[in-house]
Amino acid sequence: MFVPHSHDAADSIDDALEASSTGIRALKISLFILLGTTLLQFGVFLISGSVALLADTIHNFSDALTAVPLWIAFVLARRIATRRYNFGFGRAEDLAGLFIVAVVALSAIVAGWEAITRFFNPMTVTNLGWVIAAGIIGFAGNEIVAIYRIRVGQQIGSAALVADGVHARIDGFTSLSVVIGAIGVLLGFPLADPIVGLFIAVTILVLLWGTVRSIGARLMDGIDPHILERAEAALTATPGILSVPRLQLRWVGHRLQGAATIQVRDATLSSVEKIVHEAEHALGHALPNLDDMVIRTSTVSGAPSTPHRHD
Repeated sequence: MFVPHSHDAADSIDDALEASSTGIRALKISLFILLGTTLLQFGVFLISGSVALLADTIHNFSDALTAVPLWIAFVLARRIATRRYNFGFGRAEDLAGLFIVAVVALSAIVAGWEAITRFFNPMTVTNLGWVIAAGIIGFAGNEIVAIYRIRVGQQIGSAALVADGVHARIDGFTSLSVVIGAIGVLLGFPLADPIVGLFIAVTILVLLWGTVRSIGARLMDGIDPHILERAEAALTATPGILSVPRLQLRWVGHRLQGAATIQVRDATLSSVEKIVHEAEHALGHALPNLDDMVIRTSTVSGAPSTPHRHD
């Protein structure tokens, strides 16, 4: 309300660059936190032999690795569009999501295999106090990363970063399951350790399905209907717009692009241009992540100004 602003293309580019820089910073910090957590947990695994802790360590390490493709995607998104890639490089974020799915799926397979192997080749788990401490450390590290990623993701409009944050939060609770497994061993139930390891592997796969659906929707240009409703409300509330016959939005990385047809009364060209400008201004407020919106007009008695053929 109190900071001067505009909605021209240059400001949109500046916003996109600032968002990418903020996302990169969040990924750097969370990467080092998760790597530190993973190293501590792996050290405890070496002295304890807990397969549940190994499963959680593998999972946390794979989560740390997911920051790398997202980091690359955010860097690519800052590049200026070329004649070949004239829509820019925002889709790199969605492609990074596919790599993340592959890494997380692999971690589930490895963790599950190790847990199943321990059922047939049991191993005594030692240093259970350290195992419990490592599980608590895993929970704390994931929760810190979750809070930070979700906050930054919501700030810059990155669904991938928010989803990664929610994923990290749930991963924190899987780390607590390591504590439950260690307590089970302490109480005289040694199979609690591989059971918890297998539980973690299954949990990873369940969480993965939600990620696959989210990334698939992005790649198919799916969008939350509430975002579309916000854009439609902003357009219909603009003085001079009678209706919005057509409205399309899609995510390109963590930025929005779209097209709309608005119906106005028959008027002079300057009057219609003023309405379009006000519509763009309203959309900029309703959708802070909007990069580009192609707005065509039609009059009450005319047809939309869209290209057409007369075959």
